[in-house]
Amino acid sequence: MNEKLTARQLTLIGSMLFGLFFGAGNLIFPLILGAKAGSTLPTALAGLLITAVGIPLLGVMSIGISRSEGLLDLSGRVSPAFRLFFTCALYLTIGPLFAIPRCAATSFTIGLLPFAGNQVWLWQLLFSVFFFAAVLYFSLKPSKILDSVGKLLNPAFLLFLGIMLVTALVKPVQSAASVPPTGDYVTASFSSGFLQGYDTLDALASLAFGIIVIRAVRQLGVTEPGRVAVSTVKAGAVSMTLMALIYAATALVGAQSYDLYADRLSDASFTGGDAFAIIARHYFGNAGALILAATVTLCCMKTAVGLVTSCSETFEAMFPGKLKYPQWAVLFSGASLLISNIGLSQIITFSAPVLYFLYPLAIVLILLGLFGRFFGHSKRVYQWTMVFTWAAALLELGRVIELQGVITLAERFLPLYAYGLGWVIPAVVGFLLGLLLDRRS
Repeated sequence: MNEKLTARQLTLIGSMLFGLFFGAGNLIFPLILGAKAGSTLPTALAGLLITAVGIPLLGVMSIGISRSEGLLDLSGRVSPAFRLFFTCALYLTIGPLFAIPRCAATSFTIGLLPFAGNQVWLWQLLFSVFFFAAVLYFSLKPSKILDSVGKLLNPAFLLFLGIMLVTALVKPVQSAASVPPTGDYVTASFSSGFLQGYDTLDALASLAFGIIVIRAVRQLGVTEPGRVAVSTVKAGAVSMTLMALIYAATALVGAQSYDLYADRLSDASFTGGDAFAIIARHYFGNAGALILAATVTLCCMKTAVGLVTSCSETFEAMFPGKLKYPQWAVLFSGASLLISNIGLSQIITFSAPVLYFLYPLAIVLILLGLFGRFFGHSKRVYQWTMVFTWAAALLELGRVIELQGVITLAERFLPLYAYGLGWVIPAVVGFLLGLLLDRRS
């Protein structure tokens, strides 16, 4: 039996993982970041790449290096209660409550809304039915996901995206250096880019997709735990390298196309999706709208397939005897279909508080799993670190929902809170306390 993947096999799994990660948010958020960052793009992009590429890569590595069988196993190192709460919260967030509906809503809003006329609700409903019928078809064949995503949907998506990005880069409207930064990017470019990466959901998704990568590696004949871990890390590096390149290119296009939508950037409802539509029409006319529709739909559909698959497998494992995998897949697809019809802007608005609460917990859990071997994966270290992080995450939640009393108190006593990083110091304190108590026991 082969215990080492070939370069072609690693590339295929890396392509599959990239296809699962790169969804709606990955396409639109870097573009709007570039448009708003302008001349501060290098700094903002560095922040984005940490949360949208670096931490997701660490997430995949954490699952592999800790030899966990996915998020259930890794989160269980804290406690059974945390395992249940965090796993459910994370999968529902990247699943039927936010990420999966956002895939369909983004596809419709960016690609097909210009053609909908006055009957927007009807066309959106019809599109979402078609979209989730296709997603369910692929999701009901989880053993074929390597072929359906890695060999079919992902190459098609990259073809359409490549046409758009190369054209825009070759014929820029202006230079990025000539674009003035706007909003928070004027004074806090790095932290703004860092927090923008939250919206991609990729750090959360990395904990969910780990089980898919591990299974794909094993299907190709690698079964020894150490080799599985190494192969998982290598596949993650392949996918994240590709993501970083596309993020950089997309953000640069956003900055270089600033004059096309400069008068709309101050509008809170203006998104990267709107910017993409304007850029497509500028370079390709009506044909650009069709290319954009195909690009976004393929991009979002392949991600939705991975999310439905991961959510269904995890909930079947968490609640044995309740529902079978196909039933979970139908349930999640149906719920996502309904929620997607409330509209893209509403989905993004509702998801923000949840992300600012869950992201610190996910990042810290990833780091604990990654370096757990140095403290023997001590449960006490896991627990104290997560308790302190949990408390700080609640304060971050208060900032997002604008609880002024909480904001005032936290800004006074919690370093980095004003930058959305108030959880960092508490997490370190909890970790050190856990180490001290573990060594004394």
